[in-house]
Amino acid sequence: MKNRVYTAAQVRQLDRSAIHDAGIPAYTLMSRAGQATFDHLRSRWPDARSLCILCGAGNNGGDGYVIARLALQAGWQVTLISLADVSRLQGAAQQASHDFSAAGGHVQAFTGEIPPAAVIVDALLGTGLDRTVEGAYAAAIQQLNQQTAPVVAVDIPSGLHANTGQPCGGAVEATLTVTYIGLKAGLLTGKARDYCGTLHLATLDVPDSVYAQVPTDMHLLGLHTLHEHLAPRRRSAHKGNAGHALLVGGAPGMSGAIRLAGEAALRAGSGLVSVATHPEHAPFLNVYRPELMVHALDSPSTLSPLLTRVNAIGIGPGMAQTVWSTELLTLIQNTSQPKVLDADALNLLAQTPSQRDDWILTPHPGEAARLLSCTTAAVEQDRVTAARRLQREYGGVIVLKGAGTLVASSNGIAFCDAGNPGMASGGMGDALTGIITALLAQGLSLEAAATTGVWVHAHAADRAAANGERGLLASDLITHLREVINT
Repeated sequence: MKNRVYTAAQVRQLDRSAIHDAGIPAYTLMSRAGQATFDHLRSRWPDARSLCILCGAGNNGGDGYVIARLALQAGWQVTLISLADVSRLQGAAQQASHDFSAAGGHVQAFTGEIPPAAVIVDALLGTGLDRTVEGAYAAAIQQLNQQTAPVVAVDIPSGLHANTGQPCGGAVEATLTVTYIGLKAGLLTGKARDYCGTLHLATLDVPDSVYAQVPTDMHLLGLHTLHEHLAPRRRSAHKGNAGHALLVGGAPGMSGAIRLAGEAALRAGSGLVSVATHPEHAPFLNVYRPELMVHALDSPSTLSPLLTRVNAIGIGPGMAQTVWSTELLTLIQNTSQPKVLDADALNLLAQTPSQRDDWILTPHPGEAARLLSCTTAAVEQDRVTAARRLQREYGGVIVLKGAGTLVASSNGIAFCDAGNPGMASGGMGDALTGIITALLAQGLSLEAAATTGVWVHAHAADRAAANGERGLLASDLITHLREVINT
């Protein structure tokens, strides 16, 4: 259950099913949510003894009242500020507020300022938000983001859209988010990482029978992704069993991109890696990586004999948009091997769109916008919708890169929550192309190669960033590929 991802509407359906079908009272769920959040809070800040909680009008506010009561009962100094008329609370939230008062708690109105506390809890707005935050709530969010104390978000940072990960005008920049029952898509992609901090899921002991009633085609990648698709090699294995990957690209002046892709393919386990590139730099491309087999492409026709010997093809890194590259892409599009298109191969594809079931497209948001004839901002505004649309229009499997990379196939959406800002440097996408191509060459399906490649790529980058994110290079990532892919 912890790897499944849901829309906000689906989580509300899970909540209703837990109450009506599994017989769990709404206030019991709310009490479990508050307890889980308070437990995470105490574990993260064991020396804290003062708490300020900002509560809204809905169930998020009710969760806040539960946390406040628990903190009071634990002997903490508690300040609860409500932005709603407490007398108008309903259902479980009303019960939570009564129990807080019965425990000796007092409610204060929001006056525009937040008093000091060791930890602050954001229990203002929940997953139902779909409009711009205004008025007192916008002012409270602004105040929260000016605090030096850590902020814990209840279920979702207030102001963050639960489906897209975009702030609705503004959103709380939480240090820790404890989300309930199911992971929401908006916590895993888009701008979510700027707002969620550390993310924890509390399933609130909802039984499996409830989850079975709400199917989803979205899931989170994890170590299980790697283990599912890459079994240990047989002791008798030889290079012929490990596939032959071909990387095509590298126009004059851009040899580094195709070199990075080729080396990444080697480190991702391809038995043989060929690089087909421009004659200008072909003679010296493998000077520092002699395992690469480099072929000079005087013309696209010289590639044809090599195509018959390879298991998978990656095209695009450093390729430019010339007659030479256009002819290469046309040739490779008509091959039967599975293929990966990246960089300028995608930009050329955007000029003459087509649909195939044997390719993986790996656009960043700008390339995705060109493929969809829209703006980059439109892609980023709803990344899940953009990825689904790309898959429908172009077929195959789509890897929409960025913070919270998405893999879209006909089976649904996979989310990657690994990776770091150090990956915002040239060559990272070239390395990913090499990794995915190598996995295709080793016999993985399009979807398996894309999901495994994305996970391995991101985790290698996280290991490479152990000594700092700024200044991280794609070649640093490649150095860690072998240890990650053998995890």
